[in-house]
Parts: sequence; structure tokens; C-alpha cells
Amino acid sequence: MDRENSDIFSKTEKQKMLYEAKLEDVQFTAAEADQDDLEALDRVQEADKRQLNEIMKKK
Repeated sequence: MDRENSDIFSKTEKQKMLYEAKLEDVQFTAAEADQDDLEALDRVQEADKRQLNEIMKKK
């Protein structure tokens, strides 16, 4: 079976694809951002603050 042309992937292949996707360099350009992008950025920043607060509580 030709894996490159198949829609069926093993768990290892899926994990490899996910890992490779995480390594992609994504750039944020404020000039090209729409309202959804700005709202997503706000949510990310709030989530980062919550996570940092949880880490600091454990110390």
C-alpha cells in the first residue's frame, strides 16, 4: 500500500504529522490580522496568564 496516497495512517504516522505541524513557523502580522485573529490573540494571552498563575501556586 502506498502510504503517501492513502487516507489511512497509523498512530505513529499521525503523531509524526502532528509533531511536524507543531514545528511550523507561524508569523503574526498585526497589519493583516482581522477581528477573529485579534480575539484569538487575546484568548491566548489570557490562557497564558492563567497557566502561569497555576504554576506559581504550585511553588
